[in-house]
Amino acid sequence: MKREFLFALYQTPRGKLLKTMEAQYLKRSITVSCKQHQLQIGALDWEPDFVDCSLYSNYVIVDGKGMGCPKALKINAKAFSLPIQTESMDLVILPHLLEFDAQRFQTLREVNRVLKPGGELVMLNFNPLSVSVRLQSLWDRKFADSWHTHFISRTRTLDWLKLMNYEVLSSAEFGIDSFDITYGKFKFGMPALFSMAYGVKALKRQYSIIPLTPVKPMQSKVATARAILELNKHEDQHG
Repeated sequence: MKREFLFALYQTPRGKLLKTMEAQYLKRSITVSCKQHQLQIGALDWEPDFVDCSLYSNYVIVDGKGMGCPKALKINAKAFSLPIQTESMDLVILPHLLEFDAQRFQTLREVNRVLKPGGELVMLNFNPLSVSVRLQSLWDRKFADSWHTHFISRTRTLDWLKLMNYEVLSSAEFGIDSFDITYGKFKFGMPALFSMAYGVKALKRQYSIIPLTPVKPMQSKVATARAILELNKHEDQHG
């Protein structure tokens, strides 16, 4: 599926509302300091709606077409082969990227590689059950080739995060004109069923390996019954 479908969707009335809600969610999700390093994979061209790139001087946008906020640091590269140092990023944002990426698993491995232990990952995906998104995909057929094969469900997203040892911090459901944030895992129900898209924020966990050292055998300080009898017998003989 072509990512141009995303930009066409943002031009529709529902899409404009979704864009506004997602911008608010991304703005709330950027909790790292401006001195830390942030990475956005896949440009949106409305980054100023959720981040001040002049303040966040280490904000980097990777996009194959060189799109994105002109004030941000930009890298023209593929998501599945990031020219970025390992464990150098404090925050990674994937705004509707994986569902358009034919090599999404390699992209996830790259994201995991460049993100620091304790770093945060923010993802935006369309709801596979959204009727409005499906109708829009049928309307824009030229942008929606093989659309059904690219949906990413919440369950699959959670499975991927679990396999990579990520802890879900919060999730969001983008409804008709508002969005709800839940702390912890997704809450499946009516809001999730009718939402147009969903977001998830997760923390990269690092488990330290504690080296095991040989334990010296401790000599027992408790005397055996036989030793006590021998001691009493010796005292009786010399008593």
